[in-house]
Amino acid sequence: MSQGHGTDDVAAGLGVPARTGQRFAELVAVMDRLRSPGGCAWDGQQTHESLVRYLVEEAYEVVEAVEAEGGPAAHAGLLVEELGDVLLQVVFHARVAQERARAEGGFDMADVLEAVTAKLVRRHPQVFDPGATGDVAGEQTLEQLHSRWEELKRAEKPERTGPFDGIPPHLPALALAEKALARARKHELEPAVPGGPGGPRTEEELGEELLALVRDASARGLDAERSLRGAVRAYVSARDGA
Repeated sequence: MSQGHGTDDVAAGLGVPARTGQRFAELVAVMDRLRSPGGCAWDGQQTHESLVRYLVEEAYEVVEAVEAEGGPAAHAGLLVEELGDVLLQVVFHARVAQERARAEGGFDMADVLEAVTAKLVRRHPQVFDPGATGDVAGEQTLEQLHSRWEELKRAEKPERTGPFDGIPPHLPALALAEKALARARKHELEPAVPGGPGGPRTEEELGEELLALVRDASARGLDAERSLRGAVRAYVSARDGA
């Protein structure tokens, strides 16, 4: 399942510490043991579908560790643990897929690593292949880098033609709304609205207003998450057809 040319050469020149490869191989081997006959009965019964909830939970626990009082530096041990739990979910999914034939959609951890490495190399030509692009790493503005990134993504996914294509529909409602609105502004479907004199000026003020709104909705028996998700769907539908 090759994802690109030259990936192995690039990786070989990056000087990955032997300890990193060894520890990763140990994790893959442990998961293999758990899923094999004589391993863990619970692990052996899991599927992609049954594991989804754990991947979401572990991702939010990383967020909690990052945003904890004192910041990541004050909670390094916790962040290490939570990032490990997210990595475990990736390895778990890859091991489940490994049990299927490739003709049936099977793949393994090596395929996942190859795919993401190739994507990073492909999307950063100014770093890994500056001679072919005329770019020099570090000499482009952030705006230019973002423009190049978008061009590369469009070339990789030509099926995404609409302004809202590719937005994960199962994002939490607030994140979904922010993503949809950002896409709308980017495609000039929604002008940026400056904050009025009575609007929140800080994230703390915004948080207080949002909490008050949700509290009022809850008291009235309304589901704020579902309501916002429905409003975003209607918003996207209206502007997709514009």
